[in-house]
Amino acid sequence: MSLTLIIVIMTCLISYQCFENQAMFNKLKHWPFVVRTEGQYYRFLSSGFVHGSWMHLIINMFVLYEFGTAVELYFLGYFGELKGRLFYLLLYLLAIVASDLPTYWKRKDTPYYSSIGASGAVSAILFAYIILNPWGQILLYFIIPMPIIVAGILYLIYSSWAARGNVADNINHDAHFYGAVFGFLFTCALSPKLFSNFITLLKDGLPF
Repeated sequence: MSLTLIIVIMTCLISYQCFENQAMFNKLKHWPFVVRTEGQYYRFLSSGFVHGSWMHLIINMFVLYEFGTAVELYFLGYFGELKGRLFYLLLYLLAIVASDLPTYWKRKDTPYYSSIGASGAVSAILFAYIILNPWGQILLYFIIPMPIIVAGILYLIYSSWAARGNVADNINHDAHFYGAVFGFLFTCALSPKLFSNFITLLKDGLPF
């Protein structure tokens, strides 16, 4: 069984339990004020396995499975069985933490603020995929065909804009933005050749 599928199953099981158990939900969510005042640092990681609704969970797990499966297979082929699995797991888990850190520093003195979801880690996986296949096609909103590198740039621009308070949608856009940036940088740091290959693929796909 792939690591991607294991992560999807674990996340679905934990999220489902939290749907039915508010105390468990509150115990696992990212709550910056409580992290600071009570030292509950585990929340940096546990929050990535909790979701607020079935729709939230399904979207994140669908994107993770679609792109994570491809990234995991590439890592196994490029780094070998052991290192490939280790690097993939580190990419995902560290992205959960890294995407929560900016929110922690911004909200650590705000008692009522909390956030949940795997979106930061999923964004990291998506941007790792962009490094490996920048001109791969996706269907934006399942309708509009678009190169994933273009969709990724638009995603970063929107996340950065929304994170500045321009959208009142109760979504942690900081986590999306910093998760994506972490995924890109972490993957490049694993091997400088991956970044040079990305630049080559990027140039080869340009229409001019």
